Amino acid sequence: MRIDKLLSNTGFGSRKEVKGLLKKGGVTVNSELIKDGKRQIDPSEDHIEVFGEVIEYKPFIYLMMNKPKGVISATEDVTDKTVVDLLATEHALYDPFPVGRLDKDTTGFMLLTNDGKLAHQLTSPKKKVDKTYRVHIDAPLTSADEASLIAGVELDDGYITKPAKLTYGNDNTVIFLTITEGKFHQVKRMFQALGRKVINLKRETIGPLKLDPSLLLGEYRELTDEEVAGLREQNKS
Repeated sequence: MRIDKLLSNTGFGSRKEVKGLLKKGGVTVNSELIKDGKRQIDPSEDHIEVFGEVIEYKPFIYLMMNKPKGVISATEDVTDKTVVDLLATEHALYDPFPVGRLDKDTTGFMLLTNDGKLAHQLTSPKKKVDKTYRVHIDAPLTSADEASLIAGVELDDGYITKPAKLTYGNDNTVIFLTITEGKFHQVKRMFQALGRKVINLKRETIGPLKLDPSLLLGEYRELTDEEVAGLREQNKS
């Protein structure tokens, strides 16, 4: 990788601004002063400093966000705020994107990363990655409704969903539904097929990871190495 690209990607400004840093003699690679932006370096091996600040480069970033209502699961939009708009510059510069999607009015666990391979594995139907949602509906389910969810519900377009799992929350209108798919508005459409309206919807888990309860709406944090390893381990199956 070129040194100017590395510095730009790690928040030191545009290529032009980075060129200025290099000219000022503020960049060293393995204690060698570097002024040529075309200099090739290995971020995983070389020791890089900018005016004494050690640069730690990582190729991938993994973020857990508690998505608020009114924000869409996209990288950019001309009218609405996106999940990427909520990121600080130091994280946005890695160009992360949302893994899967949550509806505009759905809250909860949104995973963002620039690791395309892992993102594909987490959203591939073949991998059958569990996602659990806290669903508040307008009226209780019947035993027949429960059986339909567990067996698979026929949606408005004729598609029959894969089997789901369900448990109840603190009353019989709060359900924790676990599915392995991500069809358009799927959870809402599943309950609509049963004659129920979803009042509130929140994603609680993706695979082995649960939404950090300390994250307020709109807040996020980086995943730990152990959490990333857990996602990778699941996708080996």
